[in-house]
Amino acid sequence: MKAIRRFTVRPALPERLAALEHLAGNLRWAWHGPTQELFSEIAPDAWREFQHDPISLFGQISQQRIDELASDDSFVHRANALSDDLSRYLSEPRWYQGLEGDKPELIAYFSPEFGIAAALPQYSGGLGILAGDHLKSASDLGVPLVAVGLFYRSGYFSQALSPDGWQQETYPVLDPDGLPLQVLRQPDGSPVIVTLSLPDDQVLSARIWLGRVGRVTLLLLDSDIPENSEELCHVTDRLYGGSEEHRLHQELLLGIGGVRAISAWAERTGVRPPRVFHTNEGHAGFLGIERIGDLIRGGLSFAEALQVVRAGTVFTTHTPVPAGIDRFDSGLIRRYFETELMPGVSVDDVLALGREPGAGSDGAFNMAVMGLRLGQRANGVSQLHGDVSRRMFSALWPGFDIDDVPIGSVTNGVHPATWTAPQLTELATRNLGTSDTANADWASTAVSDSELWSVRNSMRQELVWDARARLKRAWLAQNPGGIAPEWIDTVLDPRVLTIGFARRVPTYKRLTLMLHDTERLRALLLHPERPVQIVIAGKSHPADIEGKRLIQKVVEFAKDPAVRERIVFLPNYDISMAQKLYPGTDVWLNNPLRPLEACGTSGMKAALNGVLNLSILDGWWNEFFDGDNGWAIPSAVTEDAEERDRREAESMYDLIEHQIAPRFYERDSDGVPSDWLRRIRHTLSTLSPRLSADRMVGEYVNNLYRPAFDSTSLLRNDGFREARRLAEWKSRVTDAWPGVSIAHVESGGLDVAPQVGDELHLRASVRLGGLTPDDVSVQVVYGRSTVNGDDLKDVQTADLLPDEEAEASESGEWLFAGTVSLGRPGGFGYSVRVVPSNAVLVSPAELGLIAVA
Repeated sequence: MKAIRRFTVRPALPERLAALEHLAGNLRWAWHGPTQELFSEIAPDAWREFQHDPISLFGQISQQRIDELASDDSFVHRANALSDDLSRYLSEPRWYQGLEGDKPELIAYFSPEFGIAAALPQYSGGLGILAGDHLKSASDLGVPLVAVGLFYRSGYFSQALSPDGWQQETYPVLDPDGLPLQVLRQPDGSPVIVTLSLPDDQVLSARIWLGRVGRVTLLLLDSDIPENSEELCHVTDRLYGGSEEHRLHQELLLGIGGVRAISAWAERTGVRPPRVFHTNEGHAGFLGIERIGDLIRGGLSFAEALQVVRAGTVFTTHTPVPAGIDRFDSGLIRRYFETELMPGVSVDDVLALGREPGAGSDGAFNMAVMGLRLGQRANGVSQLHGDVSRRMFSALWPGFDIDDVPIGSVTNGVHPATWTAPQLTELATRNLGTSDTANADWASTAVSDSELWSVRNSMRQELVWDARARLKRAWLAQNPGGIAPEWIDTVLDPRVLTIGFARRVPTYKRLTLMLHDTERLRALLLHPERPVQIVIAGKSHPADIEGKRLIQKVVEFAKDPAVRERIVFLPNYDISMAQKLYPGTDVWLNNPLRPLEACGTSGMKAALNGVLNLSILDGWWNEFFDGDNGWAIPSAVTEDAEERDRREAESMYDLIEHQIAPRFYERDSDGVPSDWLRRIRHTLSTLSPRLSADRMVGEYVNNLYRPAFDSTSLLRNDGFREARRLAEWKSRVTDAWPGVSIAHVESGGLDVAPQVGDELHLRASVRLGGLTPDDVSVQVVYGRSTVNGDDLKDVQTADLLPDEEAEASESGEWLFAGTVSLGRPGGFGYSVRVVPSNAVLVSPAELGLIAVA
């Protein structure tokens, strides 16, 4: 029998129900409660079964039900009102439109994955969910984004467990016609196709699926089309799968093909192409090469085009470990770029962008290194991760202190309307007069402790029901035709302190730290007065055998009849599960190896619902923990990994047993845990606004997108005049730099025993190697000296200025002088350095050139 080919037939809705087509065609329904309520009313069981997907819902309802809805005046009125509300949302001015001054008309946001709704499974974990939340908040704020990704025909994978607890992957094929997507078409109705030239005279073609995420346009490239060979049809088969060359195909299509897709979409819609590009992790880095190629074909040199592209590019790194970065064999890169893939761009220039510092010509091609060289502005995703990133990539800026490495941070945020439980939103709307839970006044007496506790109990109850249903479905899938055992109906107790742990399962996240002392864990779970229950979920990468073993260990422990009602592993972690899991827990557990958690947004989503965090001080928790919003697991300082795990596991057990459980179960005369509720109110009031993706997107706009727009606009003015000047200046400074040095530094002005308020006078003789004082900045770097004398704390920088009448001496030296005031008592240290100086540079470290006394 031949393989069955499937497709989705959408019902033809009558004119009176045209509003439903409008509402379903925009993914705003994924976070808009009133629209979800309307769709749920159509067929509640189907709405739940198909993961809140209106397109699938329409495919299940009968013609009789359609006729009933069309004749229901009340339903039609509400549908039309919601459609009008969506139209206003899409057109009315919002926060971004009210910003004064110059700002980008359009910003391109590239990501390898997007987690927007369970109905569109184009994500694997935190990176994709973060990208989806970025688009949603950008839409809510009116930020003009166009987003670019790939359409993976099988998404990531669906997870099941074998009877012995081993992860099993399946790859169900998605039907894009049954998703909230449309093909971008030419005026004659044919699909818009982008093409890439590959070795051996192959051509990779892709059509473009267009999705509406509120006000944001999402473009997803799909290679599964007749124009491709069978091999190239599979380029977009699944997320993070395949060989090295397969991944290269995906990243070339995402970066190069993505820029071409934006050009085609802009031409079809009449919008001006973007000048600011945001590269969300290194996978999309080839977008910069394509933009350079466009400018070269427009008459610029590679060096000139590079300045323009750098100025308009923001690069965000998400990985805190070198092993997490995509690398390709340099010979493979050479083979692809020696074709007609990128006319006018030298393959050696491409290879130089991705070459790791100190590596030879045959060294690996590093996508994050290329991202940093192509992006004038770069950031990590929490303050701690920014520091980790500066250390990890410091070799790109040799000679500079870690604090000078030009990588900042924008701490991730999460989208409140997506991740806040409806019960909490309803409580805020009813008692506080706002559906904006992130900015509601949770300290107000308008919400009583008993009401807030009742809502928290209902969230926990929903999680229990959802967990039991999922476990039952998983058991029946393992045992077709069987009858699910009765004990599944008693798994978890809606009255018991519930701890959640859900995330990807690489080893550094330490899924099994909770199992370090199984007898102690068992005692916590089965405590006669203060029991604890744990809900666990997560997927391991299909190639990560050790990660699968960790899942298996948890599943094996949870099989024990003595504890199976108190600890469960829920298979196939996804958005729909997460939306029940985060609100339904009381405590969110996170115990990675510090500092390997870049951010850890799962705990943020839990906190939006009043859940208290129990976490290692890593990622976002390192900067937001205040002692009242949860608990910090102390990090053990030891080189012995086993001893470290033992200490940190014991600290976790101690916190649960002696602090968390007693507070949860300590009730007043009304049965309410008043101190626990105080912490919940504090969490909702202080964390919710700061954890919102609105705050995150606002920081990107003001600190990165707008400055990038200003920089690239300057370089583009007057036929790229400033870009040409900057490229020439950088070349001249780089060539001359070997001749730059500090010949001599003199200090004076201080007594034998200097005091606060005294001034240190400095004079430096500097050899400029043919440069002028206008080309450099001579600086004194000063601060508190440490005990070993090798480092400075609280570092500040002051310029030493050239003598007003200075000319180079016969020896070629220039004189610079300045003064530093001693502002605090204690140890003081300083050094003098020379760095390139140009008004267009964002950082003195940008060229990686420095001379130090």
